[in-house]
Amino acid sequence: MEKTPSSSITPESLYLNRRKFIKTATAALAGPLVLTACDKVSGAMDSALNKMPDTKDVGEPTPYESITKHNNFYEFSTGKDDVWKLAENFRPAPWKLEVTGLVNKPVTYGIGSLMRKFAQVERVYRFRCVETWAMVVPWSGFPLADLIKQAEPKPNAKYVKFKTLFDPAQMPRQKSFWSQWPYVEGLRLDEATNELAMLATGIYGKPLKPQCGAPIRLVVPWKYGFKNIKSIVKIELVEEAPVSFWTKASPHEYGFYGNVNPEVDHPRWSQATEKRLGETFRRRTLMFNGYEKQVAHLYEGLDLRKNF
Repeated sequence: MEKTPSSSITPESLYLNRRKFIKTATAALAGPLVLTACDKVSGAMDSALNKMPDTKDVGEPTPYESITKHNNFYEFSTGKDDVWKLAENFRPAPWKLEVTGLVNKPVTYGIGSLMRKFAQVERVYRFRCVETWAMVVPWSGFPLADLIKQAEPKPNAKYVKFKTLFDPAQMPRQKSFWSQWPYVEGLRLDEATNELAMLATGIYGKPLKPQCGAPIRLVVPWKYGFKNIKSIVKIELVEEAPVSFWTKASPHEYGFYGNVNPEVDHPRWSQATEKRLGETFRRRTLMFNGYEKQVAHLYEGLDLRKNF
C-alpha cells in the first residue's frame, strides 16, 4: 500500500508536539517515568508515522474545540453539546484494561504500560456518526492488531468484544433503566485486525478528554460512530458475535456491522448525505466512509443492504 508522509495529510504543527505529548501524557497517566523510557516511546512513534495506511484526501481536520464540544456519550447525557461539561470530573486515571477470553496470554495493562509497549502512531481519519454529522479527527494511539497479536488468539476466537467502564457514580446516566449497561460493542476478528482499526489515547497531540472517550477508545473509521466504543476497560476474544448495546436496545435500527453505507438508510432518516461540523452544505456520504479500498474485501459475498 502507498505510504503517505504525515506532513501531507495534517498540519505540521500537530506533529511538532508529538515528543512533548508522549512524555506528558504518559507521565500523567502512569506516574513519573525516567526520561529514557519516554524517549523510547516517542522514538517508536516517530518511526511508525511512515507506516500508516493511506489517509489522503480526508480534508482539513475539524477544529479541536469542535471535536471536544460536540460528543455523543450517553453515559453522561443524551445531548451533544453538554457532555463536555458533565464529564469534566471524570477520572481517567488510574485505569486498567483487561485483555481476556480465548487467548493464550491474557493480560491487564495500565494506560502507561500500553503506551510504552505498543508503537504509537498518528492517523487522520474521517469520523461519521449514524445521525449524519461528521468530522475529521487527528488521532494518536496504536493499531488494535498489535494488542490482539500480543494476546495470541486461540483458533476458536472469531470475534472481539469491547466493554466500557461501568461506574454510575461517575457516569450518572448509567443509573437509568432504558437500556442495559455497560456499553458493549463487537467486531469480527478480521475487522479488528484490519490495518485501519486502532485504539486511540489522544487527539491533536493531546490526551483524550473524558467526553471523547478517555483514556482509551476504539477507532474504526469505516463504521458509524456508535461502533467506536469509548472508555474501554475490557477486550475479550470470543467465539460468538457479541450483542452490542444499540443492537440490544433497538435491533431493527442498529445491526452488528454498522458500516457506513449511503445506500442503506436508517429507518428514520437518509444516510445518503452528511454534514461536517463547521460546514454549511452537506456532502455525499462515501461507501465505507471513504475507506472502501482498505476494507471492502472483508465483506465479499455479504449483502450489505441486509446486514447493516
